[in-house]
Amino acid sequence: MSSSSIIQLRDVSFAYAGEKDARALDHISLGISPGEFVGVLGPSGAGKSTLAAVLSGAIPHHFHGSLYGAALVDGHDTCDVTLTDVSRVVGSVNQDIDAQMVASVVEDELLFGLENFGVPHNEIEGRLAAALDAVGIPELREREIATLSGGQKQKVAIAAMLALRPRVLVLDEPTAALDPTSTKMVFDTLRNLNAREGITVVVIEQKVATLSEYCNRILVLNEGRLAFDGTPREVFSHGAELRELGVDSPRVARVSNSLVQHGLIAPGEPCLTVAEAKRLVAKLIGAHPGKAAEKGRAAASAPRPRAEQGPPVVSFRNACFTYHSTGAAVRDLTFDVFPGEIVGVVGQNGAGKTTLTKLLNGLLRPESGEVRVAGLDTHKTPTSRLAAHVSTLFQNPDRQICKDTVLDEVAFGLELTGVEPREARRRASAVIECFGLPADEAPFSLSRGQRQMVALASVVVMEPEVVLLDEPTSGLDYRECMTVMETVREMAARGCAVVMVCHDMEVVSDFAERVIVMARGEIVGRGSSSEVFSNAEVMRRANVEPPQIVALSGALAADVSPAFAGITQVSEVVDLVEEMVRRD
Repeated sequence: MSSSSIIQLRDVSFAYAGEKDARALDHISLGISPGEFVGVLGPSGAGKSTLAAVLSGAIPHHFHGSLYGAALVDGHDTCDVTLTDVSRVVGSVNQDIDAQMVASVVEDELLFGLENFGVPHNEIEGRLAAALDAVGIPELREREIATLSGGQKQKVAIAAMLALRPRVLVLDEPTAALDPTSTKMVFDTLRNLNAREGITVVVIEQKVATLSEYCNRILVLNEGRLAFDGTPREVFSHGAELRELGVDSPRVARVSNSLVQHGLIAPGEPCLTVAEAKRLVAKLIGAHPGKAAEKGRAAASAPRPRAEQGPPVVSFRNACFTYHSTGAAVRDLTFDVFPGEIVGVVGQNGAGKTTLTKLLNGLLRPESGEVRVAGLDTHKTPTSRLAAHVSTLFQNPDRQICKDTVLDEVAFGLELTGVEPREARRRASAVIECFGLPADEAPFSLSRGQRQMVALASVVVMEPEVVLLDEPTSGLDYRECMTVMETVREMAARGCAVVMVCHDMEVVSDFAERVIVMARGEIVGRGSSSEVFSNAEVMRRANVEPPQIVALSGALAADVSPAFAGITQVSEVVDLVEEMVRRD
């Protein structure tokens, strides 16, 4: 650990007040040098947010508990200086953006920090404009924060920190609510600040492919301890061990790691980009387009059989809606969803996805056109009646939680519909056990990812005809994500129709049979996940990047063998490569 580190943790342990026997951090020692770009991974409850609080000085100055060891920021022990002193060096963006906002208007949010830090008035305008430009939201300067989407609020919070020009930025899942294009823009901004101005960046994220692209160092936490610390290639070479911890790896790293496990290549550092994986596969099998074409490939698995003999459970016909305060609108939305389907809805922030969901559950009524759910016209049916057929998981789980224990929360919806309390709690207990949640804990004492699972459990237990999921995997670690999505898949198998708005293209590719692509309030593409993600024009219009495996299979199909066309899974790529190599 270098003495030149801008941040040093020396054998740091921390237990929150009232939890002395459960340390959130347990003997952490590390140094972060000026100019590093560090990513932090780990399952929910691993101590990531606690680590961020220690780095930013929120521990010990804001959160109370037992702190052992020493946390040094720019050479000063955070216990010996004020939080303001630490904040002049370290700027932080918290996981709960709403709790961090102090003003009602975007401009005032940035001005608050600048004025409180005593920035000279002749510098304020330049800093404010540059920060808004850096995250791509200059047009939001005069907007009320209450009117912004979750993703837009994230950008405002980052801009407010950038305006203060800290030497270190600590960000706790800053892009959880952002679409892939916006995520790239934020990370490009962070990389530019890191490279051009030397700002040290520490970012907690679940988006492993993004971290592998931008970070020069990855820390992996597990149960409060440092499990891995190294370059992205070093860390992601331990794919099997990471998955045991509940941490994902980039899909192309999974490909190269799987090829090692199959004995097809020697152990070594994994691929981190599509281009690297393409070169590896091409080198391994050689270019045999004629021979591979003879073999061909089984067609992609068909979507789950739909009840097309009967009516769709969700039907949009030329549905339109306009927010007259802003002019934002959705136009001519037409599609059907049948029982047993999982339909993904993708697109940039502001594309109209959330408006579509509100039209579906009756929170908004179409100004023209028609929306029907379970045969009911939403324009004529009370929302309370629609709620008996549609259960919604909102993007922010805290908007849905109101009870003192997880068990009470999950049983609450059943009791509201007239289920006898004992039966409601029995059914709730079964779902809670499936999700691995602590039944007697207070929901707000849990991590953000665990609260998301509590909110989803409250939806699942209702056994609705339609489940509407708005970013269901936001804030979840890999293990939680798989638990949630396998549960969703089981619901679909029992005949429930699932409509899922999701920014994680890997999740959409893995679980959605059909995909609806939105841009600027319109549907610009639809079809199977492989068809949609392989359509370069649709991806361009929607500003969406396809999942790594779809991009890899497309590149291999074009330049190596047509047999790779349409592949969407890591296992399919590896199996096909193995078959080609063994045949040769």
